[in-house]
Amino acid sequence: MRLIRTLALLAVLAGGTGWWLTRPAPLSAAAVEGLTGDAAKGERIFWAAGCASCHMAPGAKGEAQRVLTGGQRFASPFGTFIAPNISQDPEAGIGDWTLLDLANAITRGVSPRGQHYYPALPYASYARMELADVADLFAFLKTLPADATPNAEHDLGFPFNIRASLGAWKLLFVSQAWAVPGNMTPTEDRGRYIAEALAHCGECHTPRNALGGPDKARWLAGAADPSDPGGKARVPNITPAKLTWSEADIAAYLTTGFTPEYDSVGGHMAHVVDNFARLPTEDAAAVAAYLKRVAPVE
Repeated sequence: MRLIRTLALLAVLAGGTGWWLTRPAPLSAAAVEGLTGDAAKGERIFWAAGCASCHMAPGAKGEAQRVLTGGQRFASPFGTFIAPNISQDPEAGIGDWTLLDLANAITRGVSPRGQHYYPALPYASYARMELADVADLFAFLKTLPADATPNAEHDLGFPFNIRASLGAWKLLFVSQAWAVPGNMTPTEDRGRYIAEALAHCGECHTPRNALGGPDKARWLAGAADPSDPGGKARVPNITPAKLTWSEADIAAYLTTGFTPEYDSVGGHMAHVVDNFARLPTEDAAAVAAYLKRVAPVE
């Protein structure tokens, strides 16, 4: 009987410790205190971070891309994620969010109600964002229109529909550390910030393990395309082992969509090019310089 009580106590302690370690961990209010945000700077963050690429309505073009109604579907091995409405509508969207709410969502993966978000929102990358940039983004989002389109539920089966399990995933795979560490030139450092934090290049170009976590030992070495149900399509390896273009060629591709062989961009990468075309040319050049510093992986 004593052994049973001891084992039961250990089980309770282990469960409590597990809950404590994996509970949502939002920022404190002090983290964003005094940050006012600049909408003009925030527009640059908006396009670099690819917000419209996921949250605009399916097939939206031109100015309609700024109406963040959501609704695009993103297939994965765990189910289909449906991008939510992040327009300024206070009920369907995020119109009643505070800066702290936005910072918690995109850098901690925690909702205003204190729940874990799924990493379809690439907070594993956005965790590296400067909070001043989050404030600028928040200021810009406030200038965008509201839309009352209701949100749709993700199409996920058991056990992936249990949000509580995401706390353990975060412990394993979310870190503010750079994927490519080391000292860099100011240009390379800017490129690292854009590629690893804002544009979240590693979310698509890095292979994942069985738990859906990125294999950082093979950073940017290419991965299966989750949008291909047959599993044959690949997101390309963009390490120097395979991407042998010059920095100028890479920067031109990011802003025009044309390869050195005059092939043109396709798939979701077309959205990335559309975003980079709206940024200062030095941002694409910085990403190109960073990519040359990535470890080559065959």
